[in-house]
Amino acid sequence: MTAVDTTASERPAPALAGNRRPAPVPMTRLVDVEVRKMLDTRAGAWLLVSIALIAGAVVGAVAVWGRDDEVGFASFTSMIGFPMQLVLPMVAVLAVTSEWNQRSALTTFALVPRRGRVVLAKGVATVAVALAAGVVQLAAAALGTFAASAFRGIDPAWDLTLEQASRAALLDVVALAVGFGFAVLIRASAPALVAYLGFVLILPSLSGMIAGLAPWWAEHGSWLDLSLAMSVLGAPAVTDEQWAQLGTAGLVWIGLPLAVGMRRLLRVEIR
Repeated sequence: MTAVDTTASERPAPALAGNRRPAPVPMTRLVDVEVRKMLDTRAGAWLLVSIALIAGAVVGAVAVWGRDDEVGFASFTSMIGFPMQLVLPMVAVLAVTSEWNQRSALTTFALVPRRGRVVLAKGVATVAVALAAGVVQLAAAALGTFAASAFRGIDPAWDLTLEQASRAALLDVVALAVGFGFAVLIRASAPALVAYLGFVLILPSLSGMIAGLAPWWAEHGSWLDLSLAMSVLGAPAVTDEQWAQLGTAGLVWIGLPLAVGMRRLLRVEIR
């Protein structure tokens, strides 16, 4: 007689290759993809070209018509930084909202089911682009200082301190963070862009009108008005109270939209 192997049923079944959980996509790869989404699209490319054109126009205008005291490293850094802080957040908005407009979010979150990792990668990519923009801003300001000084026949004024350069980079990061927060909250390109442009172009004027009518707002508005709190970063020195005002206003205009947007994004049904 043939003996029956009674231990066969007690042995664990071999693991099937198809049941193995795939390794998560590395964060570095996700960040690389998100950076390319921000820069490789046609809209992003044209926005970056517009920044270069505006910066060149600013340098040329100051070199020809500006005063001698405006032909300096610090002045050029500030003047070139304004168009960058206006346009760069639009790149961040489009990078976040394009997936929802083009209905590719389902593919993205199918490949990376953990939505928080995707948003985190987008945030890291935003900061990386902001820091790279700060380096480009300083390089363009240095080139403008040298060229304008040579054109005018005066000595170049290298009057930008390390602290001021760091604050210029922080301005780029904060501006991009505002656009990023609006994009996560709204998840649609046109409304998010309108919200950001309203923050940049309308809110400062509205805040100034309120300050003229309400003395309390004129004294304490910087605690809630982020655009007003950001304006002090271009000053020669920033006090501890002004840093606190920047942090508080940042929580209102960056932290709150981002928190609400993340709560909605983690619960929404993706189609």
